[in-house]
Amino acid sequence: MTAPVCVRRRIRQLDRQGLSHREISRKLGVSRTTVARYANHGDYSPKPLGSGHAGRSLVDAGYSAVVDGWPAADLRMPVKQHHTATRVYERLVAECGFTVSYSSVRRWIKRWRQGYRAQSDGFAELEWATGSAQVDFGRAGAVIAGVERVVRFPAVSFPCSNIRWVVALPGETSERVCQGLLEVFERTGMAPKVAVFDNATGVGHRNSDGTAARTRLFSLFRAHHGFGPRFRDPYSGHGKGSVENAVGFAGRNLMVPMPSAESFQTLTRVWLDECGRVAGSDHCRHDVPVIELFEAEKDHMLPLPGARFDPCDWRSVKADKTGAVTIDANRYPAGPKWRSMRLQAGARVFEIEPRGPDGETITTPERIWGQSAKTQVDPASLLAIIARKPRIWGESPIRNDFPETVRALPDRMDARTRSDLLDDIRAVAADCGFAATVKAVETVINAGRTVDRAAIGTCAKRILEGAGTEGGQDLKRYDKYMKEAE
Repeated sequence: MTAPVCVRRRIRQLDRQGLSHREISRKLGVSRTTVARYANHGDYSPKPLGSGHAGRSLVDAGYSAVVDGWPAADLRMPVKQHHTATRVYERLVAECGFTVSYSSVRRWIKRWRQGYRAQSDGFAELEWATGSAQVDFGRAGAVIAGVERVVRFPAVSFPCSNIRWVVALPGETSERVCQGLLEVFERTGMAPKVAVFDNATGVGHRNSDGTAARTRLFSLFRAHHGFGPRFRDPYSGHGKGSVENAVGFAGRNLMVPMPSAESFQTLTRVWLDECGRVAGSDHCRHDVPVIELFEAEKDHMLPLPGARFDPCDWRSVKADKTGAVTIDANRYPAGPKWRSMRLQAGARVFEIEPRGPDGETITTPERIWGQSAKTQVDPASLLAIIARKPRIWGESPIRNDFPETVRALPDRMDARTRSDLLDDIRAVAADCGFAATVKAVETVINAGRTVDRAAIGTCAKRILEGAGTEGGQDLKRYDKYMKEAE
């Protein structure tokens, strides 16, 4: 048993004073063997705690000559074809009649690998240039507009200052990657000189020959802002460890509990605000707030160009006989007027913009992610054809877009009167928007007035100006635009 340091010190002191070992033993209450050991011990310097090697294994007692060649041969094979400790144990049992425990094999494999570790194994701490960024995507669940959705969030990290920014997006296509980076660039007011990616779907991928292929939209985005992209091995996280850490940080801190927002845009604003708040804390290695380090880092970044980049993927599409175009397996209405025509369609993250042959915007329906069997209908685009064919009103796809009060009016009209009403609604909706026009029709009906184009238009403009419509509206001041019901 090892004696305490204070006992060793007293033994050495008493020995130097000339006391015999027997007297020291009696005085300190320890054995003479202990006195002899520490009185003659010349060096009390600390010693290493252990060798650091795995303990001995029973494989050494007769099997090492057989087994030694197996992991040695693995060095010439792909990593996924290397022997594991389990596989070595199974082979020993099947081929050599090995009867000792698996733990012995595991200790032997551990010691062998430590002994044959190459000088190039391990990791090197990287130093990133000031103003460079790392980008990676994470996945999280969130409630968007009351529906649980999978959110793909790009995390953008600046290693020098350790600031992180996170954006909520519905996926990882080119337009979404560009939109996410644009949100971060506009929040910071600057763009990095270099952005490091792995094989992000919307950015590009590394070819087998080491070259990187980039998508067209991302190439334009990069040229617009002037930064240089680099690509790292997606399976080697240490090559961009700052952003890998940022993805984990965002998942643990911004997304627990599951976030909820009315839209992806709202969730993005919340997350960017929270990232800005977190940046107010001190850097992990410096007693300076992260945001101050980032402000200094901006001196080495690129200013944003004067024109804002539009992350829109333009495609040539052909409308079907109903005037709908198909984009990513989903149908969007351009309108019956454009049936069977070749159109240009701009695919943005949150909207689709079909344009006519002359470049005029036809409509901008909301973009649907995933596959939907239902055509994403813009009610205003179908008003003209239904007004021309009023008898299809009952089966029209936009009938349920009208509130019950408004829907009941054309339901009880004859074909000619219904056609006139729908044409009036179409004309006003072209100027005031479909939502305000429908609300105006409902207001006029509730006021007991005749529903015509002048009444609808006047009321719709009032709604757009912010006038309240709760509980019905007094339309007497608009009598000059209306006729009394007969």
